[in-house]
Amino acid sequence: MSDDEAHEVPITGELDLHTFRPSEIGDLLPEYFAECRKNGIFSVRVIHGKGTGTLREGVHRILERLPEVEAVQYPAGAGSGSWGATWVRLKAQE
Repeated sequence: MSDDEAHEVPITGELDLHTFRPSEIGDLLPEYFAECRKNGIFSVRVIHGKGTGTLREGVHRILERLPEVEAVQYPAGAGSGSWGATWVRLKAQE
């Protein structure tokens, strides 16, 4: 996929980052969470995969800085992707 092609991402309670480069998640996560909040979605499972942990670490660094993030649960739990995913609880729109 070239840099000019945009990813079409449905707004649901799940964001799979397998098709994204680590350099893309800094803009993607806050934009995706803003759309979730607009649509009344406040619990999002972010799938970053297990791999080397680089993507997970990047996701967690971003989550720490976002004021709309109320809570983070990592690992996501056995039925939700274990250490390959993180649950994010978003604050309600003010």
